[in-house]
Amino acid sequence: MKLWRSGIFISAVGFVGGLGNYWFQGIIYRQMPWAECGYTNGTLKLIDLLGLPLAIISYSLIHYIAHYRANDDTARLQGLICGYQKYLLQATIAGSVLAAILAAPLTWYFDFPRWTLMLAALVCVLTGMWAGYAAALCQGMSWFKRLAIINLIAVGMRVAFGWMMTKKFSVAEVAVSATTFSLLANLALFYWRKDIFKHAVKQILPWDKEFRNFMLVAAGVIGGTFFFQADQLIAQKYFTGEETGTYAAASKLSQALPMVVGPLLTVLFTSRSGHKGGHALTDQTILLVLYAVGLVCGAAGILFFRETFIRLLLKTENPHISGMMIPYTIAMVFFGLSQAIGMWSLASRWFKLAILYGVLGLAYWLVLLAVGKTPDQLLHVMPYASMICFAILCIGWIMQLRAGDDASSNMAKTGAVV
Repeated sequence: MKLWRSGIFISAVGFVGGLGNYWFQGIIYRQMPWAECGYTNGTLKLIDLLGLPLAIISYSLIHYIAHYRANDDTARLQGLICGYQKYLLQATIAGSVLAAILAAPLTWYFDFPRWTLMLAALVCVLTGMWAGYAAALCQGMSWFKRLAIINLIAVGMRVAFGWMMTKKFSVAEVAVSATTFSLLANLALFYWRKDIFKHAVKQILPWDKEFRNFMLVAAGVIGGTFFFQADQLIAQKYFTGEETGTYAAASKLSQALPMVVGPLLTVLFTSRSGHKGGHALTDQTILLVLYAVGLVCGAAGILFFRETFIRLLLKTENPHISGMMIPYTIAMVFFGLSQAIGMWSLASRWFKLAILYGVLGLAYWLVLLAVGKTPDQLLHVMPYASMICFAILCIGWIMQLRAGDDASSNMAKTGAVV
């Protein structure tokens, strides 16, 4: 299957999964108080931020699995896969101890009403460490169909658990636990374990200087996660319970946009990590264009049909949420475009541009933290901040492309002289 067709397939399955997650939000908003819904979504954003160290390693794992696989370097591939398992076991033990220590301070800083929310978040993070390993294996090995099927099963498990449990226990801890339960769907990867582990092959551990340097750059790129996660935590810190619930409803509807087209970047990153020229470059460019078109068209659809989406989610109209969705959706478009540049840069090993993406994400979070004390203030600054960040990245992108052309020209001239 051509690369862009794989991207369309996984995005189509991702769209169905997105509908399932949207259904999950509808369930909790109908079966739980709004304040509890706000606490749920705030906790889920915290889970994403606490999982950043894992995300750093996952990007490195995906990149080098794809790289070694493209070069038929089975020894280093098996060394990476098996070596990471040992690291993950150690990290799980250390993470359990750290979870017990951090639960109370995190509850205080983000102004969560109960420390049990932090406990539920930290359990989800620890479970996600192993789920992330499974997802990284699928993505690095280019098993996009298997990854899509596992994700679809996970969404079904999340919806079923959320519907049954929040009906009896309408508290945020139970809703968060639905996400933890859904991560168990990654156990399905054991069905293909013989395709992953080749014990007869000699293993060469790849934890060299190059790999460590890539991890450092990936750490910078992960700063871009703040584009999608920071605002909900700021809302949790400064807004009232009702304001947080209302803001979470608007954000969930608009955040569906990058989540639906995001699988295209999954395929793009894997392909770019293994191949950087020839037919692969053509397919990668097609994926990038499809991603940008999907973002713009999706944003138009969300804004045009937002009243319908709100009625489906809440069973009632809400002009306030409808108004909040406009600036939020605009920001999501620019953040999504910025993410595409960041992922392309990391896979291409354009480290300066990749780090710039992460630095801009951190700067964005600091700006929101300084000025976003109310929903109106937060939503007023988000579109402008997103446009500025994207403009800066575009300038960096053009400079990188010109630098690459200059390097190619110099090499050609040198070859001609020789």
